[in-house]
Amino acid sequence: MNLPELNLNPKRPRLDWQLAVALLGLMLIGLAFIFSAKSGSEGVAWHNQFYARQFIWYAAGTVAAIVVCLIDYRYLSRYAVLAYWLAIALLIGVLFFGSSAGGAKRWIDLGFFKLQPSEFAKLAFIFIMGHFLSRPAGELRAPLIFLKGIGLTLLPFVLILKEPDLGSALVLIPIALVMMFVAGIPARYIIRLLGAAALLIALLVVDVLFAPDHWRIPLEDYQRHRLLVYFGRDFAPQNASPEQRRRAQALQRERSYQIEQALISVGSGGLTGKGWRQGQQIALGYLPPGASHNDFIFSVIAEEKGFLGSLVVLSLYAVVLLSGVRIANQARDPLGRLLAMGVVALLFSHVFVNIGMNIRLMPVTGIPLPLLSYGGSSVVCSLIAAGILQNIHLHHRT
Repeated sequence: MNLPELNLNPKRPRLDWQLAVALLGLMLIGLAFIFSAKSGSEGVAWHNQFYARQFIWYAAGTVAAIVVCLIDYRYLSRYAVLAYWLAIALLIGVLFFGSSAGGAKRWIDLGFFKLQPSEFAKLAFIFIMGHFLSRPAGELRAPLIFLKGIGLTLLPFVLILKEPDLGSALVLIPIALVMMFVAGIPARYIIRLLGAAALLIALLVVDVLFAPDHWRIPLEDYQRHRLLVYFGRDFAPQNASPEQRRRAQALQRERSYQIEQALISVGSGGLTGKGWRQGQQIALGYLPPGASHNDFIFSVIAEEKGFLGSLVVLSLYAVVLLSGVRIANQARDPLGRLLAMGVVALLFSHVFVNIGMNIRLMPVTGIPLPLLSYGGSSVVCSLIAAGILQNIHLHHRT
């Protein structure tokens, strides 16, 4: 009697197609609305147009994500320490050799590409935290492990803050908190850290709003102005002369102009929007052309496609984030779970802060909207982060 042949090989893993389709949808939307926001670049060759460059970043990021998928994340984690210190070296280098724009040194000009080290530092930080926290539960209860985790966070935080880039620096905090919680760091440590962070934020707000000049925490003028605009406070001091008050009011109008025009764009879209490339805020130049295709791309989408278009964008992000949580739950080891939740925390922070500043729920920080905002480093790093999720999904059976 012949026995049936047994197939002892595990089922071949497949891509998470929900995640892949959501990412493709975001990239197509990004191309369409960057084209809409910057279609008035007359006299510029098509291959130098913003949408063409964005397509190149999408292609480069997709290739990088595929490469990441092909190498088991457990093998990649062996180089977490090297990647972390390389990122620290780049963050130090950009302070000395970086190109300046808007009073900040955030980019290293490579000629064909402006490298933003802070974006790559976020990925390196996720890997070093995953590598560091993947240890037995008994060790995680030791206070020294918690303090070392804070040290790993503070080093890139301080360097990014020096650029200055407060938004990118603050993103490291929710990533660290989420990964520590998922790893099993005692809740009392995390609660104390949250309390300390809340106290520092409260002191910063009180300092900006009420402290006299000689007691103030050292902040860049534009950072202080953004907080004053967010809280609706007068730029002029109480004892200002009429001339000082006039100059302060002019500066306040200048600093609040972008967010006011972004709110008008979002509100004027209505239910279905004015139509693709029919946004009046862009056509008439009210939404600043230097920000419409990056920080305020969501306002362009909301004006031209309305509430329904905005809902589509939010739904695609929800699919990406929920896919990340599901992949974390399916991971067979702590490292995979930590990396997946670190990526989810990173993407959620960017989406929440960027859309929040478009509708004035958050102060303006310059954090890009993943895959929609124009920018090489941001796009490539977002796709690599998505590649990490696919990597964990592909290898969770092995």
